[in-house]
Parts: sequence; C-alpha cells; structure tokens
Amino acid sequence: MASSNFIDYVKICCRSGAGGAGSVHFRHEKFADMGGPDGGNGGHGGHIILRGNSQLWTLLHLKYRKHVIAEPGQKGEGGRRTGASGEHVILDVPLGTVAKDAESGEFMVEISEHGQEVILVPGGRGGLGNDHFKTPTVQAPRTAQPGEPGIEQWVVLELKLLADVGLVGFPNAGKSTLLSKVSAAKPEIADYPFTTLTPNLGVVSYRDDKSFVMADIPGIIEGASEGRGLGLRFLRHIERNSILLFLVPSDSKDIKADYNVLLNELREFNPELLDKKRILGISKTDLLDEELENLIEKELPNVPFVMFSSYTGNGLMKLKDLIWRTLNE
Repeated sequence: MASSNFIDYVKICCRSGAGGAGSVHFRHEKFADMGGPDGGNGGHGGHIILRGNSQLWTLLHLKYRKHVIAEPGQKGEGGRRTGASGEHVILDVPLGTVAKDAESGEFMVEISEHGQEVILVPGGRGGLGNDHFKTPTVQAPRTAQPGEPGIEQWVVLELKLLADVGLVGFPNAGKSTLLSKVSAAKPEIADYPFTTLTPNLGVVSYRDDKSFVMADIPGIIEGASEGRGLGLRFLRHIERNSILLFLVPSDSKDIKADYNVLLNELREFNPELLDKKRILGISKTDLLDEELENLIEKELPNVPFVMFSSYTGNGLMKLKDLIWRTLNE
C-alpha cells in the first residue's frame, strides 16, 4: 500500500437522476373511435450506489472524481409504455467505508461486506401517465405527473480500515518493524520519527493455518489530540480494530507513563476506544538482560503484556499467542 496511493478521505458531489415525466396520450387507431387515454409512466431516475469490494484498500480511484451524475429516467409513451429508467452509477469502495453528509456530518451508510450494495443517493420516481387518472366521470384526462427531481448532495467518504489488531505507539516504537516481521507487509522503516505516514495492513500467519489482520497506525505523540505531529487524522482507523496492541520500547524512560499518554490521546479522540481490549507489547528487548526485564515487569500497568524483540524474533510467538487468545475470548 504505497503512501502516495493511500487515500482514506474524499469529498464528492453526487447527483441522482430525475424521474421521467408521465405521458399524456390517447389511442389513435383506425377502428377505435374515441380512443381512451393510454399515456405511460415515466422511467425511474438512476441511483448512486455504494458497493463493497474486498479487493480495494484505498479511495484513490475516487480522489479526482469530484462529480458523480446518474442518468435521468425517460418520458413515458403512448400505449401505456413506461419510459426507460436511468442507469445507476455504482461506486466500488473498500470495506470499512463510511459515508456522511458533507454539510451536516450526519452518518448515511457504512459498507462492511464484499458485494454489499447500498443506495447512497436515490433517483427520482417517474411520473404517472394520464392512463392512471381516468375515472368514470373523467374519461379523457389530459393530466400527467412530472417526474421527481434528482437529488444533489455533497458526500464525504471516509475509509476506516478493518483489522483485528491495531498497533498504537509513539514514533520509532517498532510498529513497522513488528509488522514486517510477522507478515508480508513492507512498510518503510528508518531510524527517524514519522517514517510511517499512512496506515499499513498485514496478514499475520498463526498456528494451524489460522491468521489475523494487523494494522500499523502512524505514530501518536503527546498533544496529538490538539493537532501536534500527524494529529489524530489516522486514529479513525483504530475504531474498526478488535483489539489494540500498545507498543512501548524497552529503552523508554517510563513505560507506564508512555502507556498512559497514549491512552489519554485515544480518550481525547474517542472515549469509546478505551472499551476495546488492550495488550501491551514491550519491544526492543534485545537491549535488555534478564535483570532489567524483571525490573521493568514490576513497573508495568495492569494490562496483559509480552516482551519481544523483532530483531531477534524472541517473544514473537508469545505475542501471537496472546493476540489470538484475546481475539477469541
């Protein structure tokens, strides 16, 4: 998932198709005197539909498509013929895409399954032809309904990655290195902060051909809720994770304090995130000896934890075991 191609927010103008007008028409046949009304109905305007596609990971294909316009329905015709309906516009989106009204911020729909189709903006209904308005007293009505107009609406699409485990930690905590060691993902890794500028996903293989999905979320810093660093832009991806794996490196001055800072930033963003199951991972333990490990364990917060080293691989299976147990509790 290249950083230049990962787009998780787009704003588009959607305009559904207007319904076609009903027809005012009377039968004109050689041997049928005083032919009655036979005006058909107008066709239905085209919808704008969101469809889940598990092969997509980004909204890049919609980034430059600012206007989405569906076809209008066609006018009804004589002989009670209904006008053709406008063609629907189907927008394929990744699973985890949420649509909101751009002006009010009101939630509209969410796509969570492959093949799921939801009408985002409905097309207008076609008008009734004059055939529908005949009565015993009005046998030659000259009225028909116009079609309903289409709806024009600015819509925001936000992608919230669907993953079993979300990695939460400060820059350079070892999140990208861990993901690269336990999955086939190849995130950028360097010895400076904020090397991860977009979320990365990886499928982690487990025992007996089992697997789970891990998401590396760009690093949080103290004050992120106030816009510092990368801010909280990517924290919405954590909302769809089943459990949160907090990563704190073993060379931290105060592991418990760092954990509490991360917890507080999540609380500022969305207090409901604190209801998720949490695991603490102490990374870079290749820098420790047994005595230091014992000292660190005594100072850890009251949360399930594993000490591991992505460099040596020590403790990675224990970490996978803890994640799998937590996912299935």
